[in-house]
Amino acid sequence: MMSGKYTSLENHQVSGSVPAVTDQGHTTGKFSDANLQIFVPSGAQGKIPAGSHPPRDADDTFSRPAGGSDEPPESGGCLRTFAIATYKPYFDVDTSDVLDRIKESLFPFRGSFTEKTAENPDLYGPFWICTTLIFVAASIGTFVTYIAQKLQKKEWNYDINLVTWSAGVFYGYVTVVPLALYVILKYFSAPSGLVQLFCLYGYSLFIFIPALVSTLVFIFCSPKF
Repeated sequence: MMSGKYTSLENHQVSGSVPAVTDQGHTTGKFSDANLQIFVPSGAQGKIPAGSHPPRDADDTFSRPAGGSDEPPESGGCLRTFAIATYKPYFDVDTSDVLDRIKESLFPFRGSFTEKTAENPDLYGPFWICTTLIFVAASIGTFVTYIAQKLQKKEWNYDINLVTWSAGVFYGYVTVVPLALYVILKYFSAPSGLVQLFCLYGYSLFIFIPALVSTLVFIFCSPKF
């Protein structure tokens, strides 16, 4: 066991040590083994800067501006609904995924469609299926009216209202019906994902595209044609 007095190193230069600096505005912290001194501004002991705080949830991290800035995002809350980045995950599908979901939508009684779209429902397929159906319906309707007018030897005029009515009917169906069903299911405590309902009803419209095209066969096979 060693005995004797310890020599203070605060005011002496020792090889391998850091010289002491006296400053009234700082507090000196010492590490006896390494002979190091750390200067902490007085009044800041035990405090964390106000700008350093963890995000409250995943949305805060998602909405934090690039570059690691702690400034609050310019938009949040309801305004986030109108941000393009909010809907980007629902369009993250490739052709094979869309074709596979179209195939499953043709056999609704299997129940495999809801299983495949439960984890990753998309809006890409429903949007383009609905848009294609609008133009197919408007085109076939225009063609049918053209044939009917020619067979009656009447002058034919294009009706732009066919496109308007088609867009209103199909876009309205794929939007209003899932919304209404979502509210009803939520009221009866059997909630379902709103995007999943949009996905389900959007893909269900695909069967009407070949059905409309098949009507041309009956038109050409009619005796009056």
